[in-house]
Order: sequence, then C-alpha cells, then structure tokens
Amino acid sequence: MSSTNSYSTHALRDSFNVSTYLQRIGYTGVITPTAETLKALHRAHLTAVPYENLDIMAGRPFDLSEEALFDKIVLRQRGGFCYELNILFVKLLRELGFRVTLVSARIMHDDGLLGPEFDHPLLVVRCEEGSEDRWLADVGNARWFHEPLLLDAEGWQAQGECAYRLSASCSEFGEDFFQFFQRSNGAAVLQYVFTLHTRQGNDFQPMCLYKWTSPESKFTQGRVCSRILPSGERITLRETSIQTISCTEQTERFFDKANEFESLLYSMFGLQSQ
Repeated sequence: MSSTNSYSTHALRDSFNVSTYLQRIGYTGVITPTAETLKALHRAHLTAVPYENLDIMAGRPFDLSEEALFDKIVLRQRGGFCYELNILFVKLLRELGFRVTLVSARIMHDDGLLGPEFDHPLLVVRCEEGSEDRWLADVGNARWFHEPLLLDAEGWQAQGECAYRLSASCSEFGEDFFQFFQRSNGAAVLQYVFTLHTRQGNDFQPMCLYKWTSPESKFTQGRVCSRILPSGERITLRETSIQTISCTEQTERFFDKANEFESLLYSMFGLQSQ
C-alpha cells in the first residue's frame, strides 16, 4: 500500500468518484447492492484502509465533509478514525444503491460505564429492493467484526473463531435499544448499545471535536495505526509496540528506538505521520 497518490487529484478533488474509491480499497468484484457485495466491500475496506489517529496527534484540524474525507482517505490514501471512515463509507454504499441509515452507539468502556451518545457511528444497511434484511456495518473499528452482522438474527453469528450477538429490546436500556456482544472465553461481553434513530454526519461533530482535541481523550494519548490482515488477524502499531491480535490470541513486540515507529508505519501501512 503506497502513500503516494497515483490519481489525478485536479479532476477528482471536488467530486465523489466511485471507481477511484473502489480502487483505493482494492475491490474488483460486482457492485450490485446484495448482501454478498456488502460483505466483500466491508472486508476490503478494513483490509486496505487503516484505522489511525495521525492527524489528531499532529494537531491538524478535522473535517467530516464528504469532500474532505474523500480527499484524505481515497485520493491521499490515508486512514482515519471511526467518524471519518464510517461517514465516508455511507456515501460509497448509497452511490452503489444500498439503503443506509447512520446511527449512534454508546461504547462500554474499560471502567464499566457506557460512553455518551455519538460515541461511535454505525451503519444500518438494507440491500437490493425486496429484501427486508438489515445489516449492521462498521468499517471504523479497531477490534470488532470484519463483515456486517444481520441485525435481526437470533443467537451468535460466527466469523472464523470470533462470534458476535445482537440483542434487541433490552429492558435495562429501553425497548428501542440494541445491545452488541462479543464472545470472550465463552462469555457474552457487552461492547456497545445503540438505537436505530437516524443521524446525520454533522450530529457527530461535537463528540468528534472532543475526541480530537481533549487531553482526556484516548486518541490524544499516542499514535496508533491498525488494519486487518488478509489472514483475518489485526495488526496494530503503537508508539512503542506492535500487536497482532486474533479472537484467540495476542502477541506484542516492544521497541524503544526513536525512529522505529516511523519506519514501521511506512513499511507496514505505507504512511508517514508528518
């Protein structure tokens, strides 16, 4: 993956070019809005486009407009964090004929408390006309499912060695909430809750600003860059370590050379932090 843009940015900078986006994520399959197309696009996006906070750590401003996100992620072949990646993916899916609703999730944090509204954006997707199946999509995450989940399915949905479950109408949070669980050591671990209330990209602006600038935000604590490998494992580069994570094991290598982060960032992701 190269950080050098090979496309003509002069012609494309002010437009949303589907072919260029598909080339960015390495997708060459059919584009009919079916469940299989959605799954393939989702996995391709997570494999090609890294989850990263380099602009945050460099003190650059954020811009959630579709034009700015297309320029950053597609034309300049960068990554982004949850708001950037999912808001742009909404646009791609709609251009391809999918019916997409942007919704808000509240993440269960390490302290056992739920985060605020607009903590994380999610996509609820319907495919071709005539299908009532609803899919939960999320290409802006650094730890969860690699392919969309059926929103109304009962029981666990397996993806390789991982399994996830969605539960509706939980009395603890109200009848219109869904809970998202990940299976860990045989137990159901709550990851976030969400409603199906329709949101717009601009609704996430205040929370994005907080996470982008606050000294209390985890995103301002150090550089991180992560993506899915073709094998299904996730590789994550942090300031002083590199992790390889699957549903069953995690390995971590630490380093202390001042320039090793930059070297690994370029060799593994094709990116530079400055």
